[in-house]
Amino acid sequence: MKERTLLVIGHGMVAQRLLERLVARDRHPYTRIEVLSAEAVPAYNRVLLSSVLAGEASLEAITLQPSNWFRTHSIRLHPDAPVTGIDPQRQVVTIANGQHFDYDDLVIATGARPASLKLEGEHLEGVFTFRDVRDTEKLLNMSQRHRRAVVIGGGFLGLEAAEGLRQQGMSVTVIHRSSHLLNRQLDATAGRLLEEALEARGIHSITGETPRGLVGQRRVRAVELADETLISTDLVVLAAGIIPNADFARQAGIACERGILVNRQLKTSVPNIYALGECCQLGEQTFGLVEPGYQQADVLAHVLCGEAAAFEPSQVATRLKISGIPIFSCGQAKPGPDTESVIWQDHDSARYCHLLLRDNRLAGAVLFGETQDGPWYFDQLQQQRDLSAYRQQLAFGAAYCDAG
Repeated sequence: MKERTLLVIGHGMVAQRLLERLVARDRHPYTRIEVLSAEAVPAYNRVLLSSVLAGEASLEAITLQPSNWFRTHSIRLHPDAPVTGIDPQRQVVTIANGQHFDYDDLVIATGARPASLKLEGEHLEGVFTFRDVRDTEKLLNMSQRHRRAVVIGGGFLGLEAAEGLRQQGMSVTVIHRSSHLLNRQLDATAGRLLEEALEARGIHSITGETPRGLVGQRRVRAVELADETLISTDLVVLAAGIIPNADFARQAGIACERGILVNRQLKTSVPNIYALGECCQLGEQTFGLVEPGYQQADVLAHVLCGEAAAFEPSQVATRLKISGIPIFSCGQAKPGPDTESVIWQDHDSARYCHLLLRDNRLAGAVLFGETQDGPWYFDQLQQQRDLSAYRQQLAFGAAYCDAG
């Protein structure tokens, strides 16, 4: 068999999924697989970084595969190897220390980086992001020496950082520019319920406000809001959006917009170069969640083995716990001109269900406080079943609908 080399740039959750899918096959076309990682550690479950920050898990516990897994499958992992350039003509990649790696097929899985908010004072000491192990270690260290934190961004990442710092004993304030927390996944009522529940646990939220700047001389001392209110703090976490890591692909002449442009086989504009995960863009869509990246990895494993496969973006359900509060969301989260709402709420237990119907078919679901029926609602959304017969029982879940 002709020798072929697969080179993977980036070693996050999606890249690791691709490697696992390849080596699980009876045969794949590569005699050599090399992985270049900018991080010093093997791939880990980034979703669980908040557990590490909270002191509930160790880095070893969230690592996806032990080091001997790579040796067993003849994969050479190169940690601390940030890429500085790609030469598509010579099919060579260069890393920061000047070392070169040749390839027959190249996969770019470089993820994304936190977006800058363009705030005055972002350069000050005590201003952090929360994306990787290094960020987590810095925040852990700071939480042992300081008591006040401000998190800018009330999405998943910001709330995870806030909860981790709270569990380290810090007083935490979350600033979110939208009218309610998790505004992409929750409606206004569920967002308000989440804000109240977090307040009871010690996380204060300020919504509908945009920071004007970060105040301090050498270290950050306060966050200034648009109305000139100052919120004193010892550290700030910026967690308001991400940007695909596509810079060196763009410099290599690979077609990019916000991310690296790919087709449904995850092929870029340059032969033998593929991209997947947060760094890629299909049509107008980029991908900030893990599940679409996993789907892409499954497809790309088939493509690299010469098999027919195509990535079709699909609905993704969100199920998580924030500060122990269960939340579920799928499909449309807010009413539209062509939707009907079915709402059930128990004020005593702070449980809430909002279903959105279009032509008696589920268009979206938001659950707060009780989420066991979430997968059943997601199945109704995917299958687009006619739910006319269950309208009276629908908000109470699968068991009531079956009984009805």
